[in-house]
Amino acid sequence: MTVRDKLLSAPLVRQFTVDRKGLGRAAQSKQSRELAPRIRGAEMTQSVCPYCAVGCGQRVYHRDGKVIQIEGDPDSPISRGRLCPKGSASEQLVNSSMREYKLKYRRPYATEWEDLSLDEAMDMLADRVIAAREKGWEDEAEVDGERFRVNRTMGFAHLGGATLDNEENYLIKKLFTALGAIQIENQARI
Repeated sequence: MTVRDKLLSAPLVRQFTVDRKGLGRAAQSKQSRELAPRIRGAEMTQSVCPYCAVGCGQRVYHRDGKVIQIEGDPDSPISRGRLCPKGSASEQLVNSSMREYKLKYRRPYATEWEDLSLDEAMDMLADRVIAAREKGWEDEAEVDGERFRVNRTMGFAHLGGATLDNEENYLIKKLFTALGAIQIENQARI
């Protein structure tokens, strides 16, 4: 590269000779021209922020099974692309090095906690729901001496949280109704 070429490639000279307003190529260095957004080539999934009952829309960018960026969804009529500080930091909820993939469980009458995998804990939970359903199941109920078919269980109930959106609450209601529960409520109504 000659001295003249080096001189012409200097940012200040480029700005005066190529782009006087400094808005285009003259303002870019070789390094900045090679930069690419971190979401280039990633897939995007629309989601809802998990923190509060507002239900702000999020765009979750992922590549190779790993979340790489979460940002506000401008198509959301609720949040119009904006997120609060907690929603903006929700990528850390997914990718934190401190995220737990097991849980602590203390068996009845035990004095020590033990680690359980999430799969093992879900199996225990399913077994307990089935057992409670069978133990509290009622085929019929009697009212004023008359018997009615009820097909219900009083063995468990459900109290939903305010962070769930309408679709999630709908599915939970369907699940617990199919299991025979009649005590189904949501925190948002209390």
